[in-house]
Amino acid sequence: MSGQSASTGAHAEPAGGAEPPQGDGLRRSLGFRDLVVYGLLFIAPMAPVGVFGALDAKSHGAVALVYLIATVAMAFTAFSYAQMVRVVPQAGSVFAYARAGLGKGPGFIAGWMAMLDYLLIPAVAYLFSGIAMNSLVPSVSRWVWTALAVLITTALNLWGVRTAARVGFAVLALEVVVLLVFVVAAAVVLIRDGAQRDWLSPLTGDGSQGASALSAVVGAVSIAVLSYLGFDAIASFAEEVTGGSAKVARAVLVCLALAGFLFILQTYLVALLEPLSSAELASDPGKQGTAFYDAVDSAAGSWLHDLVAASKAIGAAFAALAGQAAAGRLLFAMARDRRLPKALSKTDSGTPRVALLCAAVITMVAAVWAARRDDGMDHLVSVVDIGALTAFLLLHASVVGWFALRHRDTAFSLWRHVLVPVLGAAIVVAVIWEASGSAQVVGAVWLGVGLVVLLAQGRGRARGPGRD
Repeated sequence: MSGQSASTGAHAEPAGGAEPPQGDGLRRSLGFRDLVVYGLLFIAPMAPVGVFGALDAKSHGAVALVYLIATVAMAFTAFSYAQMVRVVPQAGSVFAYARAGLGKGPGFIAGWMAMLDYLLIPAVAYLFSGIAMNSLVPSVSRWVWTALAVLITTALNLWGVRTAARVGFAVLALEVVVLLVFVVAAAVVLIRDGAQRDWLSPLTGDGSQGASALSAVVGAVSIAVLSYLGFDAIASFAEEVTGGSAKVARAVLVCLALAGFLFILQTYLVALLEPLSSAELASDPGKQGTAFYDAVDSAAGSWLHDLVAASKAIGAAFAALAGQAAAGRLLFAMARDRRLPKALSKTDSGTPRVALLCAAVITMVAAVWAARRDDGMDHLVSVVDIGALTAFLLLHASVVGWFALRHRDTAFSLWRHVLVPVLGAAIVVAVIWEASGSAQVVGAVWLGVGLVVLLAQGRGRARGPGRD
């Protein structure tokens, strides 16, 4: 389907009142497995590795319970994505959904906020890859490894979405194998030597900080949900999947369920291997970042430590590959709607190469800048989280807008189209409330800039209505 619109028959009324222009379409070449691969790559099967120590300390040892609750919490967002992708099967994900359910202005703001997520989360992943490779090969600076990861994955994305998906599947398979090795090694150690903590402590708390208060677990959940950022990228490929939008909706839900299972399993096992109590980790923040590796090292040996580190280095780079691909689709969709420069809407053999290159340049600059600073990771993370969460909030509003207000006569359901998105929005608001002050400030500033741009575009279109 290269060279033609991919918006077909899945919704009675074109999203936002306009079909994507003919001749600027994306190639339909992805199957269900490819979608799940992209989602899991972006999330990364071992995403809890870097935050395990902080979550364990914050939740009083109930880290597996934290991920269980976080999975349920994010299921509301996944469900809203599944609802909207069925009626608005377009590239651009939340930008297209908010445009259809709330109007052009909110749609632009949703896309604008999502850009913080899609453009800079890959930078975080590239930086993590550079740091991991530098720990294995210290003679090469981490910024060099970071730049190399950007170049390799950008080349794969420019080659085509199908090729990138195939390579991504191989990398994902490697990550899963490493995770299985960890699970087996952990099980052997636990059977042979026993657990360092009570067997139920990852679900109930280790008691070292007193009773595991509900507020402590809820506070940790607000951090844990950030491990799931990326599953929503699946929706960005709605115009490139074969077999209809129902396949995309199913892939979103399956991806979240698989990620949740893997997160709960690995954090449960490593919590049992952790020689330090949650109170000791809380009193020494310097040990939190390496807590996962330290627990694996002390229980199974340095060989597993090195294997997990190498897997994380490779996996992080390909998580960025999936993120960069999603970013390219977002820029493409917004440009096609004349919200960004028109050049970004061009495709070449069904691949939005101009948009991908633009995303790669922005990501490269951010990642290399951060790699050359000791506090670079903290700066990037504080920026990206708030963008994704704000976009999620507008996603839930879009479900209500589309089904309850604009198209109530078409299969409206009170619980699916009002209760679930309202609960999902409440969860997102709670997470935003718990975010750091710097993240909230950055989000507010970026939102303010977006409103100024929207106002300027509105005035420009008012002066030349013939262009719309």
